[in-house]
Amino acid sequence: MMDKAIEANRELPEESGNKIVLNKENCLPHISLAMGCIDENDICEIEKILQTIAKQCHLPQLKVVAIQVGTNSVGEKVSSFQIENTEVLQSLHEEVMQKLTPYFKYDVTVDMVLSPHRAEPSTLLWIKNYRNKASFENFFPHITIGYGQVTTPLSPIKFTASKLALCHLGNNCTCRKVLISAELEGKE
Repeated sequence: MMDKAIEANRELPEESGNKIVLNKENCLPHISLAMGCIDENDICEIEKILQTIAKQCHLPQLKVVAIQVGTNSVGEKVSSFQIENTEVLQSLHEEVMQKLTPYFKYDVTVDMVLSPHRAEPSTLLWIKNYRNKASFENFFPHITIGYGQVTTPLSPIKFTASKLALCHLGNNCTCRKVLISAELEGKE
């Protein structure tokens, strides 16, 4: 699935600014299950939580059902692979959010974002508002492809998620650095 997301990212028009250039090293395609600011001192505790969740999770194959084109807070088009929101995926999201809520803060500042350039205001807004606008009943599982509109037609794609990871976010809420990861041992 990572390869398909990277390939779709390469098809975006250059005039969209190439703000997101997906790869397997420092701009990882991903499904955001939770988002917030954490204290570095809590990483070991968060790792234990994610390891426990990963061992108990029985996540069946996921399916990309559409290419979603939306707009961010400043009106730019953003393309994403829309993932079918199954009961199991929704439950995983809610469990991760509930267990990590005690560690999250949402008073994000520019210096918290791992980026060679100043963080975009839309990045800070997305992080700040994740809990209220993008979680629980508002959870919309997707893999961001990038800025611009993907025009290639899509057939449904089935894939298996293999890891839960805690990542340092970069500009445009990209996963820039994996801090910890846990293998989904119960994947089917």
